[in-house]
Amino acid sequence: MFLPAFATTARSFASFPLRKKKVPPPAPVFVYFGTDTGKGVGKGIYQSRFDPASGQLTPPVLAAATAMPSFMAMSPPRNGQKRFLYSVNEVNDPEGTVTTFIQDSGTGALSQVGQVSAGGPGPAYISVDASGHAAFVANYAGSSVASYRVLPDGTLSQPVDRIDFKDRQKFGVRGPNAGRQDLPHPHCATISPDNRFLLVCDLGSDAISVFVIDHETGHLTTSDPHLFSVRPGSGPRHVAFHPNSRWVYGVNELDSTIDHFLWTTTSSQENPQGLLVNANFHVKTIAPDFPADKNTAAEIAVSSDGLFLYVSNRGEDSLVVFSIRPKDGHLELVQRISCGGKTPRQFTLDPTGRFLLCGNQGSSTVTVFRRDAGTGKLTGPIQTLAVDSPFFTMFA
Repeated sequence: MFLPAFATTARSFASFPLRKKKVPPPAPVFVYFGTDTGKGVGKGIYQSRFDPASGQLTPPVLAAATAMPSFMAMSPPRNGQKRFLYSVNEVNDPEGTVTTFIQDSGTGALSQVGQVSAGGPGPAYISVDASGHAAFVANYAGSSVASYRVLPDGTLSQPVDRIDFKDRQKFGVRGPNAGRQDLPHPHCATISPDNRFLLVCDLGSDAISVFVIDHETGHLTTSDPHLFSVRPGSGPRHVAFHPNSRWVYGVNELDSTIDHFLWTTTSSQENPQGLLVNANFHVKTIAPDFPADKNTAAEIAVSSDGLFLYVSNRGEDSLVVFSIRPKDGHLELVQRISCGGKTPRQFTLDPTGRFLLCGNQGSSTVTVFRRDAGTGKLTGPIQTLAVDSPFFTMFA
């Protein structure tokens, strides 16, 4: 029987269906671990490659020898330009430092190209603004915050500002916990999503200060910083912005709680203001039956879709997942899971949002958890990697 041409063509398509092109798996990315070198085992910053498809890390290798790299930040990406890694060196005697490394884009190796004063002992946090022109350091032991210009070669200037938080008129009085709040203890220097303001949590004074950033000079407005007090004895440690830029969540180290704030800014060029308003909502990070004096809350992060919040507990040794109610930003408990080690000082979500890496300082491990984007829940650990006393984990 004779078949029309179109029938033959149709049969041909049925016999040889169109094949979808395979999407190549995401390329491995670099992960850096800052370690506690004071114990004599860790040598500085270590580097692994992370496979975003499987969630697996390669065995860590030493990327750069440096003292006490407790917190790190990367320069913003620029097409065709080298990237720089900035690390605080959390040493207390006589003064901390900040070290600049240039990254080899092929191997991930780090080469030191500069080191400057941290503006005080015990630096615990560093951030770089989105323009790549300024950097900021919180000195926990030194009761100060320092700001810097990023020089054309990628290194940092000496501090252009050193703000002393012992000024009670500007930064409030000490909290009631005599053992932990004897002095001001700035614990973070977080840049707002619009890149205009710096938020500093002072664990010693139960307050969050807001400064205006001058990106070209690196200076912070210090004449009248806005000061927002939180519950006495709470000990604010870190803050995390929601992707809507209107909600801020603060984790309090001493009483193991999370506070919810509303964030608003003014558009005035002459007198810009960033304001926090307490939403009168807070939740405990630990289980009701866990002894409060046996735990200190540590890290906090919000998922990129804004639906979930994550926090770590040192003592309970747990990771806790909360859902974020879209209508008001309030938190509802979803999951409490073991961190897979001891003393989860810091954790981070991978760039795909499918995995969470937790640094367990007390057990000298990094644990990898798989994350369900729909429920926010974690499963695992799917890998446990030996890393000596990890302070900090960062994708780059």
